[in-house]
Amino acid sequence: MNSVQKTKSFLKKLKANFILSGSILCIAALVLDIFSVPVCAKDADVSVEAGTEKDNTDRQLLTDYEDYQTRLNAIERQWEIDDYGFTVIEDQIFPIETESFGNVYLVPAMEEKYHRLALFLTQEDGKVVYRTDQHAANSWNIGSLEQTVRAISAVSFQDLNQDGRMDIILIVDCRNRTGSYSGKTYKVGDVLFQDSEGFYRDYRISDKINRFGMNKSAESIIAYVRDGYSTEFLYTASTKRELLRNGFVITAEQDYSRQFEKLGYLEVMPGTYTMAEFATLMIYLVNEQGDIVWSFQPMGDFDNLYALKGIACRDIDGDGMKDLLVLARYSYAGNDNEVVIKSDYAIYYQRTSGFETDIEVKKKVICSDEDTVAGLVEKARAYWGWSPET
Repeated sequence: MNSVQKTKSFLKKLKANFILSGSILCIAALVLDIFSVPVCAKDADVSVEAGTEKDNTDRQLLTDYEDYQTRLNAIERQWEIDDYGFTVIEDQIFPIETESFGNVYLVPAMEEKYHRLALFLTQEDGKVVYRTDQHAANSWNIGSLEQTVRAISAVSFQDLNQDGRMDIILIVDCRNRTGSYSGKTYKVGDVLFQDSEGFYRDYRISDKINRFGMNKSAESIIAYVRDGYSTEFLYTASTKRELLRNGFVITAEQDYSRQFEKLGYLEVMPGTYTMAEFATLMIYLVNEQGDIVWSFQPMGDFDNLYALKGIACRDIDGDGMKDLLVLARYSYAGNDNEVVIKSDYAIYYQRTSGFETDIEVKKKVICSDEDTVAGLVEKARAYWGWSPET
């Protein structure tokens, strides 16, 4: 049975199951490898009444997914890719050596309607010998065909699991159309491991790559997957000792202690962990016993800390409790992979149960390279109606 027949057979069974049970099993199929990953019970145990609007929507989603999979699996030659609604990304075609198919070309293509990225392996004569769309960026919008993929940021080939086969490192640029993150570009990284039949992904590795910010570059992913380095401890450590044991470096000139109204006397401890030449800035509040009470990651989606300009510990919103303002310069890769350096700041308001990240001031007060910590504190206080002297 070829790939097209396999897809049609699977979808026929899926449709029959859908009609009999009224479940939205098809949605789960969008984000799982439909040939090798079982659908979780929690994804299938959602029923809808026949004839309702939701029922019709789910049926349409199943029809659209069937059409998409049919088009994907019908492509037999490289020059047919455009005919089936995909656009080849010409500047990201690379030769690769595989165990199953010999020397082939990796040909990435973007599905035009749903922004889904597919990878094809083609022989010298253009014959497609393997295809997959199973990677992290294609499952970012769970339960949806449409994804947020906009471009390929990096493709690299390394033997990451030391089995003698070249694996594929893939980083894509994504951008949401709606929501609080709309218009902002962010990266999603993944690894496709080569085996005797083709390629597969380990969702546990993909999850950590993206959840802990190790998707900045191919070098970062290599350092994690092949060499065993990780930024995970920055987010899971419970003590100062644990941070230092794992390589966290305190920025001594910005390290001081303050009395926080709701949390007590705490050390404000900024520092960095460098992995594959990318420095991640973290700030911790540590009590006198060395336990981490709170943590902040002010650099967001920037790639690297260039310089920490300062931290102010002062009441900003006028509620009588000390807040934190962090100003730093960060670097990131521009559209042509050039290094861009930009100043940015973050404000954290002390509340009864901890800290709350500012979103209001950031909308109004734009940071420039000439701004100082003291100047931004004054602007932020002015936003809340307080003079700089009080």
